[in-house]
Amino acid sequence: MERLKGKRAVVTGGAQGIGAAIARRLASEGARVAVLDLNGEGAAALLPAPHIGLACDVADSVSVDRAFADIRAAMGGIDILVNNAGRGSAPGDGMDRYYAAQAEQAAGGKVFADQTLYCEDEGWDGVLNITLNGVFRCTRAAVRLMAAEGVGGSIINIASTSAANGVGPVPYCTAKAAVIGMTRAMARELADRGIRVNAINPGAVETPIYAGLPDELKQSLANESLLKRLAQPDEIGGAAAFLASEDASFATGSTITVNGGAYFI
Repeated sequence: MERLKGKRAVVTGGAQGIGAAIARRLASEGARVAVLDLNGEGAAALLPAPHIGLACDVADSVSVDRAFADIRAAMGGIDILVNNAGRGSAPGDGMDRYYAAQAEQAAGGKVFADQTLYCEDEGWDGVLNITLNGVFRCTRAAVRLMAAEGVGGSIINIASTSAANGVGPVPYCTAKAAVIGMTRAMARELADRGIRVNAINPGAVETPIYAGLPDELKQSLANESLLKRLAQPDEIGGAAAFLASEDASFATGSTITVNGGAYFI
């Protein structure tokens, strides 16, 4: 199936994990893909030519604008953008106290996690500057190219089930909830240009980040879903391919939740 034949796609944070799975899936459906990642070598190695991989720091507007200028030079423009790059935690965000409290509580007694109490500006900004502001920077760059061509397009933001249930670091949950708000606002703004904007809320996904977790913790996360397992990255890739394609031509401002039925969120 080549639902995306002739389309030009960009995937941020695409060198590994969910981003890599999405990039591979879009390529398998016929799109020419530009993979962006802080790890430029990993991005370049992910897919063979005519796909391309570029180093890009979504926390830096200059880096983003340079990457999208290179994409325009190489591919002529953009039809699909997947904003996948994100960061769950950053130094100074108070998560060290949160994990310490979990360990203390497991040993017995009431302990306060107090992430907010110990979250400094550095930690807060370190998460939001990538996970939220990076989505805006890349979307702005993509919309400028889409608007210049006047051909419409599809923007897909990778949010998180954490945006709805509040499970996870406070800055991360905040950033992902804001991404959904941005998705809805931009869907309204860009509809007249033929640009659709949607989001995906993944649940727990079996990525390299999860590889180092203890088996009992991974099983606990799996048990939160009705299907009693973690998602595979390509299952998020399938949702992204659907939203990018004409099969989703009437979907905009929507959020697809792919979390195995965890909490029905």
